[in-house]
Amino acid sequence: MERSKNKQAKLHIRKGDKVKVISGNSKGKEGEVLEVITSKQRAIVQGVNMVTKHVKPSADNPEGGIKKTEAAIHISNLMLIDPATGDAVRTGRKENPDKGDKLQRYSKKTGEFI
Repeated sequence: MERSKNKQAKLHIRKGDKVKVISGNSKGKEGEVLEVITSKQRAIVQGVNMVTKHVKPSADNPEGGIKKTEAAIHISNLMLIDPATGDAVRTGRKENPDKGDKLQRYSKKTGEFI
């Protein structure tokens, strides 16, 4: 799904959305999207896909040590959680007459705008 002006794919999730993981090691977990990497079609979700990193001692962190952090997860493994119902839903885009005919996401299950 490429757009004509800036050639970046339009994704079904955005920063700040609450999502559920539907596939992979973190299946079933929920969290908030911290960052979306559109070029790689990946997202970083809070508390999901945790990896351990070995941190070298530095001036601001003289101890160093092992740190747990979130790694990116592919967008296809995520489903948006509908704020109204709390269920994971598929989304689409259609014009919203209340917002000046702008395309807005909506829940395909309930038909309400998100």
